[in-house]
Amino acid sequence: MNYSWEHVAAMAETLDQTEVDALLASVGTTDQGKQKSAGSPAQPRAPTAGQPRAETNAYDFTRPERVSKDHIRALASIHEVFARNFGATLSGLLRTIIDVRVVGVEQLTYSEFVHSLPNPTCFAIVQAPPLEGQMCLEMSPLIVYPIIDRLLGGNNNEVFIPQRPLTSIEWRLIKRSHLHALECLSEVWRNLADARFEIVGTESNPQLVHIVAPTEVVAFITFEIHLGQSSGTMSMCIPFNVIESVLSRLTTQSWFYKPKPPSDLHVRRLTRNLVKSTVGLTAFLGQTRIKLSELRRLRLGDLVQLHKQPDQGLIVQIEGRNKYAGSPGQVRGHRAIRLLRRATADEPL
Repeated sequence: MNYSWEHVAAMAETLDQTEVDALLASVGTTDQGKQKSAGSPAQPRAPTAGQPRAETNAYDFTRPERVSKDHIRALASIHEVFARNFGATLSGLLRTIIDVRVVGVEQLTYSEFVHSLPNPTCFAIVQAPPLEGQMCLEMSPLIVYPIIDRLLGGNNNEVFIPQRPLTSIEWRLIKRSHLHALECLSEVWRNLADARFEIVGTESNPQLVHIVAPTEVVAFITFEIHLGQSSGTMSMCIPFNVIESVLSRLTTQSWFYKPKPPSDLHVRRLTRNLVKSTVGLTAFLGQTRIKLSELRRLRLGDLVQLHKQPDQGLIVQIEGRNKYAGSPGQVRGHRAIRLLRRATADEPL
């Protein structure tokens, strides 16, 4: 508080001398306290009761977040397109319905990624020049062996999963699906970098592979693959140094990714795989309804009357759908049917 002598004189009209001296002494003490506080560092004050604390965010220096949330969302968007393309390509290769989808995109250290994988597993080391560094593509044995079984002519039933590394023959078989996956990756990454993904090594024990330091941050993308009654995961590990040069494009162009029309090579390959596919064809002689008592009395030589005229023709179904109508016959000692016309979808059997 600062008081001028005019203020003191005015106050002296109502105050006695003792009160004026006490007032001047208190002013001097306050000025000395200000000078001392100016020469000493400020001391932090503890928050009083009821005063809100400033919000703070915890930061773990052992796990630095080098990939932002926008980059994570962009990676998820790009690889969702990859999952659709790879599922369609794998369906053509195995001649059955394959469902591939992204189930998670996160960042963690390389050591955490390696320890999250089963051992043994199907582990491929991938590089994509001109991008620096190497990446990892891992497929769980839970889906690797069903794919191999399907390539060797098996059905979509449950497959026994052995707890052993893949043999050299199994590696050669599963490499076909890896090559298709890398082709799809090269296509969806084209907006980020004109890179060509390729396999430079394989391993069954992921803990023996060290593409970056254990504490290095990596982007970890997890896919889920469904094949009939079998399902498993596929994981992709992208170290930060690989995508560091394309981070600026990862937040712009990747959001507006537009799939390019299929190339002639892709169309020819898809057509070739479809031509080799097998479908079920059934020719129906006719149908009727009889009582259960009549069915029990049927003997060899009995005649069963059908609900169809002789000139109506037999209905031929392909995979359960009406396609053609024809007449029965015989060719080289085998039953046969001559296709006469196209059948309508609701034409009775």
